[in-house]
Amino acid sequence: MKRLVLPPWYFTVPALLVGLAVLVPIGYLALRAFDADAATLRELVLRRRNLELLGNTMGLATVVIAASTVIAFPLAWLTTRTDLRGRFVVTLLSILPLAIPGYVVGYALLGIGAPQGPLASIFGVRGPQLSGFVGAAAALVIYNFPLVYLHLRTGFASLDPSLVDAARSLGLSPARAFVRVTLPHLVPAYLSAVLLVLLYVLGDFGVVSLMRFETFSYALYLQYIASLDRTYAAWLALMLLVITTTLVVAEFRLLRDLALERTGLGALPKSRPRRLGAWTGAAYAFVAIVALASVVLPVWSIVYWMGQRGAWTDAGELMRSFAGSISVSAPAALLATLLAVPLAYLSRRYASTLTHALERSAYIGYATPALAVALGWVVVVLRAVPWMYQTGSLLVLAYAVHFLAQAIGPVRAGLHVATPRIEEASRSLGLGPIATFRRVTLPILRPGLFAAAILVFLSCIKELPLTIILAPLDFETLAVNMYAFTTEAMFAQAAPYALAIVLLSALLTSVLFHRLGEST
Repeated sequence: MKRLVLPPWYFTVPALLVGLAVLVPIGYLALRAFDADAATLRELVLRRRNLELLGNTMGLATVVIAASTVIAFPLAWLTTRTDLRGRFVVTLLSILPLAIPGYVVGYALLGIGAPQGPLASIFGVRGPQLSGFVGAAAALVIYNFPLVYLHLRTGFASLDPSLVDAARSLGLSPARAFVRVTLPHLVPAYLSAVLLVLLYVLGDFGVVSLMRFETFSYALYLQYIASLDRTYAAWLALMLLVITTTLVVAEFRLLRDLALERTGLGALPKSRPRRLGAWTGAAYAFVAIVALASVVLPVWSIVYWMGQRGAWTDAGELMRSFAGSISVSAPAALLATLLAVPLAYLSRRYASTLTHALERSAYIGYATPALAVALGWVVVVLRAVPWMYQTGSLLVLAYAVHFLAQAIGPVRAGLHVATPRIEEASRSLGLGPIATFRRVTLPILRPGLFAAAILVFLSCIKELPLTIILAPLDFETLAVNMYAFTTEAMFAQAAPYALAIVLLSALLTSVLFHRLGEST
């Protein structure tokens, strides 16, 4: 009989604490939602406004997914399946919008069409005032289409071209072979992209609030700040959580029984690029239009407002905001990276229902919209540890738990390299488990730990709703100050903060790619 090997306590205890940190705020949120009599609960749940919010939210998500697909699909095909020159540059232009947070894109779009904006001042043209549904959709599409592009590009690149050749040899036309062979193999990658976009749109607060378009997230925020009775806010958060959970489960079930693996061995054969011929000019025009709308216009808007009067009225405040962002983002990144190690290690080395559930709890926390997470933390802290409310410690903890899933992936990838046999060899030479981990496993994990810390740090720098609700009073960050100035239409004053966020995001992304390139 095989002896049961128990995981070490110094990994198990932190993992259990992470599970509690994710689930307890959600549990307290549910208790707060049901903390009313039956008649009140019925009135809250059956409000007609809930259906309007659902329609607004899902309508916005549908448009964002559709428009992102229309942009991303041709780009992915052009950069993987054609003879288009400069495919690396096209790929770079296609993913650059990820360095510009959605609410910064929203600020840029509002600034372009403002009465004193670049269109009016430079060209004498009164630009369209993008707001409401159209403005929110435009900003969210610009930020999210790179996610769809990356997934579809991976799907195209991993497709075995011999399958298409076989279909053509059986008499299918190029169009029918594309529909019957290529598209089905893109389904897993595309569904994963759709899920990410849906979760982002459902949880987005910055864009929809700047554009004044009511979705569940924006309504939740308004209800939270405007009402002393936060039972309805708790219900809105739970409704948002139910929607996101349903989407995650639906995506899992759709992909669970889908089998598209190759049965042969060896590397993929190289595909023959399709000649664009007369369509080359149209392809470059399409790329140029996308780059102009998603990169050039937002950056142009920010740079224009940087040159206007009032942009540098208080450089000291900008530095305080920068310092505030670093002061909470750095410890949160460190904490999330440390917590990711026991979760990934237990799941990899001591696989069981419990260890897998603990790891998945981190993904539950990440999939939960940030405003719902924030409200859950408010409820649990006010009931259990009121002295912790609106403190830097609470904000760091909320950051770390919410973005923990981003840190697990790189750490788990490192554990695939640090195989158990290496650790067993170390143990056979007389080293204990802690010494083996410190001297053998940890050095192998360092590139993954670095990547995990950078990813979480970057997300914390850009995070808005958690900061607004949980940060101490008068605590300043780049994101909060940029948002505050933009809501007052003070575009020049918001410009330095927007530019700082964009430059910092671009710098950290380039450092991450550079270090990962060195480690491969």
